[in-house]
Amino acid sequence: MNSFYQQLKDRSKKRVALLVDPDGYDSKSLDELIGFINLYPPDLVLVGGSILFNPIEITITALKLGTKLPVFIFPGNLYQLCDRADGILFLSLISGRNPEFLIGNHVLAAPHLGRSGIEVIPTGYMLIGNGKASSVEYMSNTSPIPGNKPDIAVATAMAGEMLGLKALYLEAGSGASHSVEPAMIRAIRKLISLPLMVGGGIRTAETALELFSAGADMIVVGNALEKDPGLIKAFYDARNSLNSV
Repeated sequence: MNSFYQQLKDRSKKRVALLVDPDGYDSKSLDELIGFINLYPPDLVLVGGSILFNPIEITITALKLGTKLPVFIFPGNLYQLCDRADGILFLSLISGRNPEFLIGNHVLAAPHLGRSGIEVIPTGYMLIGNGKASSVEYMSNTSPIPGNKPDIAVATAMAGEMLGLKALYLEAGSGASHSVEPAMIRAIRKLISLPLMVGGGIRTAETALELFSAGADMIVVGNALEKDPGLIKAFYDARNSLNSV
């Protein structure tokens, strides 16, 4: 089977990923989520958060046992590593200037990841401002790219591609009031060839379709599903409506 990155590079297909915060679910609600995942499977399950009180290993193990999907780590820090995962988005916060989140944590995590043998996808992580402070902004001690400054976002994305990163992730922030603006996604899409992931503030299928139309290759949905896991079906149907064309 191809690595997930090989699948992601096929930009003829749109994809949906679920972001599962271990602190957002107890055993009962996680079982319920797994049930919906099996009925309406996304393409990828991500596990992680800015700061965790519950062990990431428990959530990853439950998802691996309960589904047949690839489960990747979406690390908030270098402590969020687990050999049971299929892979990791190796996030470099290229929108900020904090060296620990650009390369420092990565140096400390690299020996562990090398031993583990899990798939590593070097990903440029770009935090986009949405009018309210986010957990990522606070924990990383960085400022987001202003949502009304697409030129900065485009130049940052281009730099990430030129540096050799393999994917880009535009993040409006956990619980964002709205998603990354489609105009910014379109501007970036015109000048980069990397797979483009977009997350934060995606609560409806209509928003998902709008972001896909703007150039997102994969959308990431998280907080909305903690409140209503049944929303998975709406995103499943939205993705399928585009991939069947």
